[in-house]
Amino acid sequence: MSSRRPEIVVVSGGSAGIGRATALAFARRGDWVAILARDPARVAAACAELRAAGATALGIPVDMADAEAVERAAERIERELGQIRVWLNNMMTTVYAPVHEMSAAEFRRVTEVTYLGAVHGTLAALRRMRPRNTGCIVQGGSALAYRSIPLQSAYCAAKAALRGFTDALRCELIHDGSKVRVTMVQLSAFNTPQFDWARNKLPHRAQPVPPIFQPEVAAAAIVWAATHRRRELWVGWPAVKSILSSRVLPGLGDRLAARRAYDGQQTAEPLPAGQPDNLFAPVAGPFGSHGRFDERARAGSVQWWLSRHRVPITAAAAVSLAIVVWAL
Repeated sequence: MSSRRPEIVVVSGGSAGIGRATALAFARRGDWVAILARDPARVAAACAELRAAGATALGIPVDMADAEAVERAAERIERELGQIRVWLNNMMTTVYAPVHEMSAAEFRRVTEVTYLGAVHGTLAALRRMRPRNTGCIVQGGSALAYRSIPLQSAYCAAKAALRGFTDALRCELIHDGSKVRVTMVQLSAFNTPQFDWARNKLPHRAQPVPPIFQPEVAAAAIVWAATHRRRELWVGWPAVKSILSSRVLPGLGDRLAARRAYDGQQTAEPLPAGQPDNLFAPVAGPFGSHGRFDERARAGSVQWWLSRHRVPITAAAAVSLAIVVWAL
């Protein structure tokens, strides 16, 4: 544990998956963590894991789609823990289905949780950070905010909307001369439980599009983003390739996604009949940070290491080039 003064960190969607791994990463660096998520039992389990690591943790069951509930949670956090320094918006839900099989209610719910949930969290954080002129808001993003894929139209649209919202907010903070910082972490595919509880109308079980990374890779990137000045952070080569290709060759990206993303999002296992989903209510179970893909998931990312050290790497490359030029 660090001897520095702990900061108050809020992790929405912190009871499982990347959110839980991130909450634990903040706890291990000595911060006090508040976890916001829907399932009371899983919130309690996540807090117990943080306390076992020696951290102070506060769990509040809340649906981030409920703006008033989010505001009440923020009030309680500051009352019981102190001034919020970092707020991570990481909650999400999705539906695996082609557009023509989606209902209006499903589009609305994915939007309420994945997009509006982040807006509600951001507003609650801003109400406290702007008057104090300090703090950092981290938006949990995805490469799909730039490069949409088939079978997840609602989720892709919500992440794209969150990117637009975040860019607009960043401009306003710059205009106001505010020291409140907002950043977005665009992720690749990760081994989380979402593929066992997301609503799925496909014939087979869902999977992250390979290559797959462990959630601790995303957690490390999010903690780094919250403590360093980076406008946006891309994590994993797949995210980099997807984002850059969407800017340079979007039509080619459409065709590649049409060809590869159908099979890439499904395993060969048939979908179990009656599998519950978390679209409108949490799915009970001992879900943690990891999903069922441990054997296939990578524990590190070369791209993320290079991104984190890009300044010294660039400087070393410039010096090496200068030496070569001088020698020639």
